[in-house]
Amino acid sequence: MTEVNAKKPAPSWLSVSDEGAVITFKGAVEFGGVKVEKMTMRAPTVRDQRAASAGAKGDYEQLEINMFCSLMQATEAEIAALTTRNYNRLQAGYFRLVEEDEL
Repeated sequence: MTEVNAKKPAPSWLSVSDEGAVITFKGAVEFGGVKVEKMTMRAPTVRDQRAASAGAKGDYEQLEINMFCSLMQATEAEIAALTTRNYNRLQAGYFRLVEEDEL
């Protein structure tokens, strides 16, 4: 029996580089009082992880929101106002920035 390891291509709404990810939202969303269709999430640092963790007090969901706020220069209210579909896109972008898929 042979195993085929086909690498799944990135979705059309996501572009990832070493510096960050550009996420295209489903519909326009508001950040900083401006409606946008795309946002850039910069690649996280250990400093970002430590700060997000310190502010979360053990709450993983809060840690994730803190991290997104930091990486996108967004407020918690702006992240909370996203549709679940667009929030899932942020999660997918973040996952691709922190995982070593080639291992």
